[in-house]
Amino acid sequence: MGKFRRIVSSLFRKPVSFNDKLRTEPISHKFGFDRGCPIDRYYINSFLKQNQDVITGSVLEIAESTYSKQFGHNISSYEILHYDDSNKNATIVGDLTKPETLPKERIDCFICTQTLNFIFDVPKAIEGSYKVLKQGGVLLCTVSGISQISRYDMDRWGDYWRFTDLSIRKLMESVFGEGHVEIVTFGNALAATAFLQGLAVDDLPDTFLLDKKDQDYQITIGIKATKC
Repeated sequence: MGKFRRIVSSLFRKPVSFNDKLRTEPISHKFGFDRGCPIDRYYINSFLKQNQDVITGSVLEIAESTYSKQFGHNISSYEILHYDDSNKNATIVGDLTKPETLPKERIDCFICTQTLNFIFDVPKAIEGSYKVLKQGGVLLCTVSGISQISRYDMDRWGDYWRFTDLSIRKLMESVFGEGHVEIVTFGNALAATAFLQGLAVDDLPDTFLLDKKDQDYQITIGIKATKC
């Protein structure tokens, strides 16, 4: 469906001239979803592909199992976390910020993408993530560094944080411990500019422009934290 959607959107997408006059309005307010594959999703996919060897056993995601099915192997159970019982596919009903609502040591791999930005009590959410993991289990998490505000989330439950590799490392290590957290950053000045303008991967002449990493322009931050 994603490939088909990008093909359809390309038929209606207006070409972008990087010589356009300065403008205060972005080309898209929708993170590039209406133009193709969003730039941050490109980075999320890259991060999960780099770590797909640990996406195995009982794998947990929030709301759906999209990434588990895309990148997982030898899956024993697809687990879905939802905060209430409105999601009929949910196997765990609970709140990451309320560890007492979560099962203990049930999950081998927890894929938690672009979620912590929208949770006020991030330390508690990390504690909840730690609790659900088995010993040796792995949290694969992504957070936003440079990004527009998500108006949809802001108007409903809140859009609270933008992270750096340093801030998220300190938060993760306070729960998982030093030596058990690996951090990788994605982004550069061109990618950040394109992302803030709402451009998609499809708008760029080549994806190699996204692959160069500049630590001072962190669009997406990937975290691999192991429970030991």
